[in-house]
Amino acid sequence: QVQLVESGGGLVQAGGSLRLSCAASGRTFSSYHMGWFRQAPGKEREFVAAISRSGGNTYYADSVKGRFTISRDNAKSTVYLQMNSLKPEDTAIYYCAADRTIIAGARLTLVYEYDYWGQGTQVTVSS
Repeated sequence: QVQLVESGGGLVQAGGSLRLSCAASGRTFSSYHMGWFRQAPGKEREFVAAISRSGGNTYYADSVKGRFTISRDNAKSTVYLQMNSLKPEDTAIYYCAADRTIIAGARLTLVYEYDYWGQGTQVTVSS
């Protein structure tokens, strides 16, 4: 089992940047694929970005491609989401999630594929 704790959220103006972090407990962080999702008020949780266990493969939602970068440091058991050129429509609670299945690929864009979730961190982008 793994516990996930997000940090780094906050209030930023449009065009600004934030870096989210997700720290994982346990000694098997490198065995999990990791993802970032977000949920805006009144909307369903949606995929943002994912990264494979080794960090060799990354996946992005079209809405954030070219603006957001997911990365991980397995030595620190941490996954990051660098968010640049933020827009008001990026406002949401951001969650990190861990998936213990061996296979990566497009399935990492699906909410129900993940086994563990953090509590979330609020990101608010003002216009």
